[in-house]
Amino acid sequence: MRISVSSDMDEPVARSLLAELRSRGHEVMTHGALKPGDDSQWAPCSMSAARDVADGTADQAVVCCWTGTGASIAANKVPGVRAALCTDAYTADGARRWNDANVLALSLRLTSEPLLKEILDAWFAAEASQAAEDKENVACTGRLD
Repeated sequence: MRISVSSDMDEPVARSLLAELRSRGHEVMTHGALKPGDDSQWAPCSMSAARDVADGTADQAVVCCWTGTGASIAANKVPGVRAALCTDAYTADGARRWNDANVLALSLRLTSEPLLKEILDAWFAAEASQAAEDKENVACTGRLD
């Protein structure tokens, strides 16, 4: 799977994220502080990773900032992106399952290495629900009416 990753800081958790994704066999593209010379502000780098998903360059993305909130908000500004800030495995599973989230937002401050692995395990194990109610809710989130 092709995963686009952004972070506004070159922190140990962000480096662990890259290593973990690569060790799982994913092709990783980087943005922000993880790519020398790139804009490392949380909004531009998160939106760059999200655009990779929206335009099909990446299958999914992981966006990171200190709290994860700004990265999530910025990514969700990109049409076709459903970013979810996940601080535990249960939330990551639900985001994929019920919300068909295609961008994972993480907090550089709150995410430890063991927790990172648990979140990624849940994120990649879950699949979007095929229940009519869940599909209807996901479709509704893309409308402005």
